[in-house]
Amino acid sequence: MAESILDHPLLASRYLFPRSAPLEKPFFVTAADGVSRLGCYQASPHKGAPTIVHFHGNGEVVADYVPDMVDLITSLGANVVFAEYRGYGASTGTPTVGALLDDAEAVSEALDEPVERVVVFGRSVGSIPAIELVGRHPRIGGLILDSGIADPLERLRMRVAPEELGVSPKAFTAAVSSRMDHQSKLGRYPGPMLVLHAVHDTLVPSSHAERNVSWGAGPTQDKRLVLFPRGNHNTIFLANSDEYLAHLGTFIDRLR
Repeated sequence: MAESILDHPLLASRYLFPRSAPLEKPFFVTAADGVSRLGCYQASPHKGAPTIVHFHGNGEVVADYVPDMVDLITSLGANVVFAEYRGYGASTGTPTVGALLDDAEAVSEALDEPVERVVVFGRSVGSIPAIELVGRHPRIGGLILDSGIADPLERLRMRVAPEELGVSPKAFTAAVSSRMDHQSKLGRYPGPMLVLHAVHDTLVPSSHAERNVSWGAGPTQDKRLVLFPRGNHNTIFLANSDEYLAHLGTFIDRLR
């Protein structure tokens, strides 16, 4: 058995879907293991502006967002870093679920920015490292979730049985919950939240968005839930691009 259940290779093979892709002018970050290199991308055209740290979805790589999404986000007046995962895109190393959590901190530490000027943006599985960061750093300036996951345990149990990993259901639940309790992490974060989700998302139902918003730190928190009537999990931006970007722009403007 692997040192941690979250680093078990069977769990990674069932839940993570890496692919390699070249990336022009990568911003390399040393991963938490001290060996792997994360092929991220950075664009900082606006001095003093908030920096969005974007964690992409499972079947995606940073190169999918360069240059189009880079240009769109920077046109809203923000700087941006697209974070990459081990084994994805231009990165080295082997991806694991545990590494998603550990490497989020490595990306954060590589930024020359105070946390109050950082906006963490997690799409789909990228919500896992994004929520990890606001749980660790409650003073982060903002959190954006696109088609985010409320209960990682629920999603992992859909792909693998605890017995396949050599542990009991109780032990598996305890191991995952000890590091991936989104309710607890969001409950420690009092900053602004923007949660975007498609009503007809058949991969991660919109109930996940509703839970994530409800778990924010308190009734006075600036929390905004946007449920789009068009699109699905993988077409939410394409089906709602104008409205999607308008919500992002408004959110960024409030943080200036």
